[in-house]
Formats: sequence, structure tokens, C-alpha cells
Amino acid sequence: MSPTAEIAIQTAETDLKQAMLTSDVARLDQLLAPDLIFINHLGQPMTKQDDLNAHRSRIMAIETVEISDQAIKVVEQIAIVNVAAHIRGQFADEPFDATLRFTRVWQAIAPNHWQVIAAQATEIQPS
Repeated sequence: MSPTAEIAIQTAETDLKQAMLTSDVARLDQLLAPDLIFINHLGQPMTKQDDLNAHRSRIMAIETVEISDQAIKVVEQIAIVNVAAHIRGQFADEPFDATLRFTRVWQAIAPNHWQVIAAQATEIQPS
């Protein structure tokens, strides 16, 4: 794996986390591919516009994201990230507090410019 690509993905993951925390729709728009395929932790498909609209309208407000585990695999212009995150916030005025495992697929669309093309979230049940 190219150290440069891994650093770029780590940076992109940090940018994504910050954009989610602040509901920075402009930054999320840059980080998410137009044809994003996302399956949320309830098994529901969501488009890029669904995600942006949830942040824009503040239906979803993420208060904290605590990363506990992350693995990155880069193959040419594709990177796969697997990460566990404890997330707290509000969704439709209801509090949520969950630990999720995300798999994200990033694609390099230009030098050092990566976008999420696919993502899937699974809730980790307490042991």
C-alpha cells in the first residue's frame, strides 16, 4: 500500500468525520460521490441527496463520534476502510447512542481527491 494513499485516506476519513459532526453539507458534497450507494444501520438504502438533506435540514445532528478501530486497504485507485465508531446525536428529535461498524469504499477521482462511492453500516450489539 502506498503510504501517500493511506495518509490521503486517513485525512479524508478525518474530514468526513468533521463534516458529519458539523453538518457541513458543502464538504460532504465534495466527499460523497454523486452516485453513492449507502446502506444504513437499519438496512435501508440512502442516496447522497438523502444524506445531504438529513444534515441540511438538521433531521440528523451528530454530537460525538469516537473511533475505536480502523483498517485501511488501498488497491490502485480504490481504498476500503473498515471502522468502528460510537456515535451520539439526534435523529428526528430523538436521541441516539450507538456503536456502528462502517465499511466505506473510496475512489480516487483526481490526485489526492477521494470520494466515498459505497458505504454500509452495521450496529454492533453490546456484549
